Amino acid sequence: MKIELWLIGKTAQDFVEEGMALYVKRLKHYLPFEVLVIPALKKTKGLSFEQIKTKEGEEILKRLKRDDYLILLDDKGKQYTSPEFAVFMERLLQQPQKKAIFLVGGAYGFPQKVYDRANMKFSLSKMTFSHQMVRVFFTEQLYRAMTILKNEPYHH
Repeated sequence: MKIELWLIGKTAQDFVEEGMALYVKRLKHYLPFEVLVIPALKKTKGLSFEQIKTKEGEEILKRLKRDDYLILLDDKGKQYTSPEFAVFMERLLQQPQKKAIFLVGGAYGFPQKVYDRANMKFSLSKMTFSHQMVRVFFTEQLYRAMTILKNEPYHH
């Protein structure tokens, strides 16, 4: 199974890009992994938060294939310890779908249509993180999960 991380908009912070690049490079030794950046909306002045979420949702939904397994990174999602997340990933990688997508929403979250399409919701913490910082935290935790599954010393 291929794992993808989908993001809304590029990041403007170099440290976020550098952190992600470190873990993305490491992850490629364990599984097929890609990051897809869905371009941020242009001309949003005058749009409500709900309208922005709706338009972002349309961009997400038109890229999804019917059999993609969609996991939303959402503050109301299921939480795991790092070892529990490793077990989750092990089970996920054995599923018949060709692709699992972890989706980080934009600054205003997801519209209802994206929630309706999702197969599950996953939360990194009870705390709220910026949609920029989640990029680094998630890629690090995915890397950590892979090292746990391989009994490597990264997680101790």
